[in-house]
Amino acid sequence: MKIINLIMLIAILIISGFSLLYAESGINFSGYFQTDNRALLKGDHTFSWHEYRLDLQLEANPSENTHFYSEFWFRTIGNSKIQKSSDLSDNETIAFSNLYLKEAYLDIYGFLLKDLDIRLGRQRITWGTADKLNPTDNLNSYDLEDMWDFGRHLSSDGLKATYYLGDYELSAVYIPKFAPAVLPGGEWATALSPSFDLPDGLMLRNYSDKIIMPENNLKENSIIGTKFSGIFFNYDLSTSYVYGIDDLPLINKAKFSPVDAFGTIDISAEMIYPKMQIVGFDLAGALGNIGIWAESAIYFPEKIMLSTDLSELGMGIQESIALDDEPYIKYVFGGDYTFTNGIYVNAQYLHGFIHERGNDNLEDYLMFGLEKKFFEDKIKIMPLNGGLEIKDFDDFKENYAVIFMPEITYYPYDNIELLLGAHIIYGTESSTFGKMNDSDDIYVKAKVSF
Repeated sequence: MKIINLIMLIAILIISGFSLLYAESGINFSGYFQTDNRALLKGDHTFSWHEYRLDLQLEANPSENTHFYSEFWFRTIGNSKIQKSSDLSDNETIAFSNLYLKEAYLDIYGFLLKDLDIRLGRQRITWGTADKLNPTDNLNSYDLEDMWDFGRHLSSDGLKATYYLGDYELSAVYIPKFAPAVLPGGEWATALSPSFDLPDGLMLRNYSDKIIMPENNLKENSIIGTKFSGIFFNYDLSTSYVYGIDDLPLINKAKFSPVDAFGTIDISAEMIYPKMQIVGFDLAGALGNIGIWAESAIYFPEKIMLSTDLSELGMGIQESIALDDEPYIKYVFGGDYTFTNGIYVNAQYLHGFIHERGNDNLEDYLMFGLEKKFFEDKIKIMPLNGGLEIKDFDDFKENYAVIFMPEITYYPYDNIELLLGAHIIYGTESSTFGKMNDSDDIYVKAKVSF
């Protein structure tokens, strides 16, 4: 792995140097450097996040009808993993770093037909009109490494073809290899983890699982999608269809094993990735001076049964439905507005978060933001920025969470950002974000773009 990273880094440096020397040939080189440090507000103020990221982007036009784009992340992330003296001779253990190819694709304009463009390679295919949380954005798997980076996705290796019909366009996407979502670690590892309703008298000691990936062939591993979009009555509208694979795993088998005579058990589980079809609709436009957007996605999942093996507890094997094949709908709608005094407000309502599946498991979220700039836009404050999670309207007091994310950003010079903020959560243990009540943190970021 170190050799591969070294080779890729050398390649980036060569390309970067080439782009600087031959900028007049149409090669553009850009990117940013960003630091991100967070510490918990409670306890001993443990560092919860430590990342230094160098983003490098390269664009070129090899010919009149072609365009190439690539983006790399080279970063150090996490804490030292030193456990013994021999680790002190391993730089990767002391300061872990990695090189990540985010995108690398080739555009060919007018391929075979005048109005047909294709894009081949690793690409982020963004669908949807809402602010970061998009129910119709299902081609690229989620990247939940940083739960606070809403809307982050992986890129996929695939082919996208777009045919232009005046003000309308029809696109088709083929992704031959499925990639699962990246799940959060650290403090957030339990937020999206599966939970079990244990029978009375049982206590869980250890939980383990194994992942069953889709078979490595075209039939089981591929994802396809198509989208028709255009402008109707001054609104951007589109409808889409995806035949794919849910990028979050689902438990379909679980075995309960007794540990002692006092009800302590271990659970070993098996997890799979269900197939599903998704039909999406979205719009964006304006009502007067108010920007508006809306999205909805109808999910048609395959039926998955959960087999719970209680044989060692004398209760046999029990079958239940892990995911029904009944369609369910996720949707979001919102808007934004800038007042004459410069105050910007943004709000949207979301039904169904990233990890929620099935009609009985979809929660509601109200996301909001307010910002104002001062001193010739040198300072931006966001005193009201966050959201409200509602798991059950009928029993709100026991099923809610409030997320508060105030920020202040200082722009001392062009392309320089210095940011101070906090993540504060208050809620009940039954809610997704409420599970993280003790994970409030404060963060400092710095970013330079070039």
